[in-house]
Amino acid sequence: MTTPSTAAAGPVAGPASWQLDPAGSTVTFLHKSVWGLVTVRGTFTGLSGTGTIAADGSASGRLIIDAATLDTKHAARDKHLRSADFFDAEAHPQITVDITSVARGGAVRAELSGTLTAAGISRPLRLTGAVTEESEQHVTIAATGEFDRADFGMTWNRLGMVRGKATVTVVARFARER
Repeated sequence: MTTPSTAAAGPVAGPASWQLDPAGSTVTFLHKSVWGLVTVRGTFTGLSGTGTIAADGSASGRLIIDAATLDTKHAARDKHLRSADFFDAEAHPQITVDITSVARGGAVRAELSGTLTAAGISRPLRLTGAVTEESEQHVTIAATGEFDRADFGMTWNRLGMVRGKATVTVVARFARER
């Protein structure tokens, strides 16, 4: 995602460039299925990204999620979720989160704004995150949001089995580039 903006001083003060640490980052989701009786949990394992903090403390960044790396621990369901009914991973191999602004609200809170693109459809994004690690070499932001899959053209819903919004949690750990 991105690094938080800070005042001119502090451990993550800019200008600085940051690279996502995939080993310290996760993107997970959960969604109700089978008429709300079952919670499907999944993880995207292919992650990359960058972040920048400018000299004035403004921040931006990009998280790239490999749509084909979706894993719910159920091969047939994963194949269906990767199909054109949902993420259409063949035609749209990347889910991207472009963060254009970060407003720091206190010691740990960060308001993130930007764009989420999934299945080839882009929508505005606003999330509240928490800075869970902050040093001269690393910064980690955790954020959770709810998303309506229909906003991204994912309308398959046999017999009304899939209900409500999906909850997505991102933990993005960045390392300062040298």
